[in-house]
Amino acid sequence: QVQVVESGGGLVPPGGSVRLSCVASGNMGSFFVMSWYRQVTETHRDRVAAIDSRGMTTYKDSIEGRFTISRDSAENTVYLQMNNLKPEDTAIYYCNALVDGLYYWGQGTQVTVSS
Repeated sequence: QVQVVESGGGLVPPGGSVRLSCVASGNMGSFFVMSWYRQVTETHRDRVAAIDSRGMTTYKDSIEGRFTISRDSAENTVYLQMNNLKPEDTAIYYCNALVDGLYYWGQGTQVTVSS
């Protein structure tokens, strides 16, 4: 069993920055993928960034270099640094752990970009 807990987020002005954190605990195995998603409709979440246990990263094309995903292996923590935020980045952001073919979700954290 894996538990995932996000933190960070809040109200940010356009052009501002925020860092989200995600702590994973439990049996992560030898290979896993940690991802950040955001809710775009009631039934659909878009993956915005991912990092695997080797440190390989992938990003959604539209992020345009504004977001950076990183991890602290010792703390089992993954970060999403979001810069130059736009109103359309407003969403609930979820952390996800893919371990041994199973997906584990956090509770989500709200990011609101508004003046």
